[in-house]
Amino acid sequence: MKTEFYTLGSFEFPADAVVIKGKLEAEGIPVFLRDEATINSDPLISAALGGVKLQVYSSDRERAKEIFDEVRNYATDNLGNPVVCPNCKATKSEIYYSRSNVFYKLFPFFEPRKYQCMQCNFITKPAR
Repeated sequence: MKTEFYTLGSFEFPADAVVIKGKLEAEGIPVFLRDEATINSDPLISAALGGVKLQVYSSDRERAKEIFDEVRNYATDNLGNPVVCPNCKATKSEIYYSRSNVFYKLFPFFEPRKYQCMQCNFITKPAR
């Protein structure tokens, strides 16, 4: 029975999740968008909820990750160049927010931007 879900990714905007959802469904993988309706009704609470979660059945996890990695956008700097991890030199980083204190949980748009490498999980601040 397919009852366990795996969260493949989180998206600030529902439209971003819908694009990936369409690709996965075209490949025959059922997809569920958690918190989509809530964020569509009030987009300002997206950061507080952790965004729209794109979920697949755990049994489809590996195949879904392969497809997602083919089409996902990784973080770029202000010039449009991929963010390079200072630890392993990979160019596959995503924006990372820690929400480490109450202020940033209440006002997430004030938190400084950081990047997390998808290869080694190293977290870094952007170069100025």
